[in-house]
Amino acid sequence: MRLALEKEAFFDLPPFQVRLVHDALPRDLAQRLCHTLPGTLPWYQARLQLFGQWHWSPRLQAWIGDDDAHYRYSGHDMAPEPWTPELDQVRERVGDLAGHRFNSVLCNWYRGGRDSMGWHSDDEPELGAAPVIASLSLGEERRFQFRRSDERRLFTSIDLPHNSLLIMPPGLQSAYQHQIPKTRRGGGDRFNLTFRLIQPA
Repeated sequence: MRLALEKEAFFDLPPFQVRLVHDALPRDLAQRLCHTLPGTLPWYQARLQLFGQWHWSPRLQAWIGDDDAHYRYSGHDMAPEPWTPELDQVRERVGDLAGHRFNSVLCNWYRGGRDSMGWHSDDEPELGAAPVIASLSLGEERRFQFRRSDERRLFTSIDLPHNSLLIMPPGLQSAYQHQIPKTRRGGGDRFNLTFRLIQPA
């Protein structure tokens, strides 16, 4: 079920609702980030450990955060790079929209439809028992899919347009997985900035 509002929409993932905010950033800032992010962040292609085997990540990424926001993902230890002035400004705006404080952001660069993210939950121990995740999309529209954690079939899909913010509430990561599948539709760059709160060690 979807309830459309003027600048946001809500999607039911029982017993939760996810919120999609359109025009999350000032439009000039969102457009500027699409041009500046490729050259201002320390992008790299990670090797991830999945089911005991190592694979190259099908996207580029950068981990930005406060000094103590250390994170481990798929066998990869991630030490944060410092905030850029623009990303710190975005963090403040995203925190206001989500009603939540964030101390880190995982930046993903999808360089076309062949770049993707497989099924997973943002449920690493560093995120705490019931994290709030705020995911900002810039650039090419991509499809974001959900399924229940105990099922393999697709539950629902949400198209994430440029300058939209998807806010996933506490508890959702334990009950659902999500992914960005490969696509032949659209070949432009997409930048996804996923804001998180890393808990103190």
